[in-house]
Amino acid sequence: MNTLNKYLFKQSLIPFLLSVAVITTVLFLQFLIRAVDRFLGKGLDVLTIFEYLYLNLAWIIALSVPMSLLISSVMTFGRMAQQNEITALKSAGVNLYNIIKPAILFGSLVGIGLCLFNNFILPEMNYNARLLARDIYKKKPELSIEPGYFVDMIPQYTMIVKEMDGNNFKDVKIFSKNNNSEQTTIYANEGSLSSDGNKITIDLIDGEIHEIDLSDYDYYRKIKFKTHQIMISMDDLMLNRTSESNRTDREMRVPQMIKEIEKNKNLISQIYTRIDKVKKELGIKNPNASTLATIEKEIELLKQKKNNPITEERDYDKEVEISAFENKDYILSLTNNARQFKNEFTLIENYEKTNNKFKVEIHKKFTLALACILFTMVGAPLGILVRNGGMTIASGLSIAFFLVYYILLIWGEQLADRSLLNPGLGSWLPNIVLFVSGIIVLKLSNKKN
Repeated sequence: MNTLNKYLFKQSLIPFLLSVAVITTVLFLQFLIRAVDRFLGKGLDVLTIFEYLYLNLAWIIALSVPMSLLISSVMTFGRMAQQNEITALKSAGVNLYNIIKPAILFGSLVGIGLCLFNNFILPEMNYNARLLARDIYKKKPELSIEPGYFVDMIPQYTMIVKEMDGNNFKDVKIFSKNNNSEQTTIYANEGSLSSDGNKITIDLIDGEIHEIDLSDYDYYRKIKFKTHQIMISMDDLMLNRTSESNRTDREMRVPQMIKEIEKNKNLISQIYTRIDKVKKELGIKNPNASTLATIEKEIELLKQKKNNPITEERDYDKEVEISAFENKDYILSLTNNARQFKNEFTLIENYEKTNNKFKVEIHKKFTLALACILFTMVGAPLGILVRNGGMTIASGLSIAFFLVYYILLIWGEQLADRSLLNPGLGSWLPNIVLFVSGIIVLKLSNKKN
């Protein structure tokens, strides 16, 4: 590394460390203010509180590092432009691309470090922070339910909710697990959580319980309820929470998420196998009947065929008369099968959404690392354009760019989670926009200087 590169590298380091310290402190204080109520009235010792705050530093650092690179780049090259160092370097025959190359190299090193941090340290600290939070809540325990995510810590059940407001939730679906012969599915419009210190109670309001034998869809039972309770022992919950399978996407490394994706794909394949088996038993031969809508249409055609004629052609090519009782029983069987098909496709949809969340998180571990390089590529020429290394302008411009990037990141993630956008495209879209912005700012800076 020549003298110029060493100088530029050193000039980037100090503002970066300063920016990391300031931004991390600001974000940490905001988190601390929101978390104060978690500690009040719990009787916690100081070490436990500090451990909880320390574990939550991980996601704060992961967020502050890319933003710090953007701010430090604007500050560093803005100061150099203001003091005519950039002009002097260009007069000596050094072009702009070579001037910002050390800064991009510095951003690359930080990006590699952030990538390793996001893959190995961040998941573990997020996981341990959640477990510690559960321990803190033992005096007033709550389930950490995140809308749109499967909740696996409930013994014997998998749960997913659409909306969550405190301890109240709406549009909840609960599926039985660890049972290969019978499936229980619970739907409820509303629900809530409560506890008395020894157990957690899930109160469900206005819903249905569907029970079916997976080997024969004709054995189907439907129960409507106004209220329904599920009791969970705290001992069972605390034992269950330590299972590796209960990690959320933000608490997993890439290999773990890939393993979960493959597991969900196998479950989806098993569901499709069951669907194909029942379709064959019902006599649905349409090869295009592969979605819920098309299967329901085929079932309606079978019902119409039974309701209109008084005879049915059997497989042995004889026509036999069908009694009213047999006809009614057959229609009921078709209705039960239609309901179970709906349950099966709901499971498939939820598994696919979960896989999309995993895929988005996998991409994010690398897109945020690459963003370090792109933020440097944007910040360096942007600082030269404004020709001012002051903290106010640097922070203002950096926050504006970072907000746009973060909004695109959240927008792409949400669309991908809802299967409206490819997870890869949704995750990389902010980086593509940032790269194009960097090229434009770089060309403008080169023309101006």
